[in-house]
Amino acid sequence: MAEPRFYPAGYPAEECLGAIETWAFNERPLEEFLTYIKAMWIYPDRWEQTEEKLTLSTGGWSGNESLITAMENNRVFWMMCWEESRRGGHYIFDLRRMLV
Repeated sequence: MAEPRFYPAGYPAEECLGAIETWAFNERPLEEFLTYIKAMWIYPDRWEQTEEKLTLSTGGWSGNESLITAMENNRVFWMMCWEESRRGGHYIFDLRRMLV
C-alpha cells in the first residue's frame, strides 16, 4: 500500500486513491483504511468518527471529493457502510457492519 502522498497543491496522489479503491478488508482492517484516508483529509474538523459512525463533509475541496469518490469505488466499503449523502458534500457511514 502506498503511504499517503500528495501532489504539490495538497491533492491526494493517484496511487493513494487507487489504494483506497482496491483496499482488501480481508487483509487490512477497517481502522487502517480510515486512518489512511484521514491522513489525506483536509479540514480535519469535518471528520467526525465514533466506533459506530463516520460523518464527513468535504468542505467543497476537490481533494476531499476525490477521496470520497475513491471510497465509493471500493464496492465493499460503500455497500456495507454508506448510509447517507446530502447536498453540499456531507456523508454518513455506519461502520458497525464492517466491525463484525
